[in-house]
Amino acid sequence: MMQQITYNLGKAFLLALCIPLFFSACQSATTNGEAAQDSTEVPHKLGTTKIPVHPARIVVLDIGALETLHELGVTPTGVPKKFMPDYLDPIKNNPDVADVGSVIEPDFEAISALNPQLILMSTRQERFYDELSEIAPAIFIGTDNKDYIPSFIHNTQLLAKIVGKEELAQQKIDSLQVQISNAQEKFKADPKKGLFMLFNNGRFSAFGKGSRFGFVHDVLGIKPVMDLTDESVHGQRVSNELIAEANPDYLFIVDRNAAVVGQKAEKSDMENALIKQTNAYKQGKVFYLDPNVWFISGGGLTSVELMVNDIVKLFN
Repeated sequence: MMQQITYNLGKAFLLALCIPLFFSACQSATTNGEAAQDSTEVPHKLGTTKIPVHPARIVVLDIGALETLHELGVTPTGVPKKFMPDYLDPIKNNPDVADVGSVIEPDFEAISALNPQLILMSTRQERFYDELSEIAPAIFIGTDNKDYIPSFIHNTQLLAKIVGKEELAQQKIDSLQVQISNAQEKFKADPKKGLFMLFNNGRFSAFGKGSRFGFVHDVLGIKPVMDLTDESVHGQRVSNELIAEANPDYLFIVDRNAAVVGQKAEKSDMENALIKQTNAYKQGKVFYLDPNVWFISGGGLTSVELMVNDIVKLFN
């Protein structure tokens, strides 16, 4: 386990060393002949974007990035207030923060009207990158599911660098790494296996290592009950028969509709006759996770801590 932690922290350290290199300063001459830094270039998944140094007007479309900025004491200019988790109500209810639609369908006119200096986006808005870039410099800030913690640390440090909050961000990262290490130690010796599923309109989709919800396996170290090859955002459709056959010791379930339409599924629909045949059900280890944290958000300082604590508390 210590090798795993050292490996992850080592990768994170290397990424941290690269942050200054990402900020390739563009300079302009001042009246006294000295050079002043007024912009910087940031490489990201979709390209390299030149942004102002310490931009004041930021539109944040990724909920994880929004959490991180909130934890760092930075108030954005505009956010997608639809589907926002309850724990971000201080931002949602702030009249000085404009509503720019949803994470799935941004309101381009509302964004443009704010005259932003920077737009932060992720996977849900990836198809709109060109349109967003025409409005203002846009940066992809999503987390890499196959390299979760190092990429999360990198993103946090990058955001902190952009807004000038590096010291505070590092304090929060250090605290969270201790919690993650403790959780990994807890699950290292557990031979039992789990299955993470999304319930949507009567059907289950399963997620394994390296997937959108691979956090319980990749970060916390809970062993997967089956190898899943489908790593798409929608997961791999699984039948009730397959779940019963796999017979997980732990079942982690997120109710999609509870987050998207505000209507919770009936527990009897999820705990059907075949689900009741699993060790997870028989041993009282069917866990329903907060969809606002696990489905809507993720990848931010708030949600990553909540995800770790959610799972650890279930086993206490």
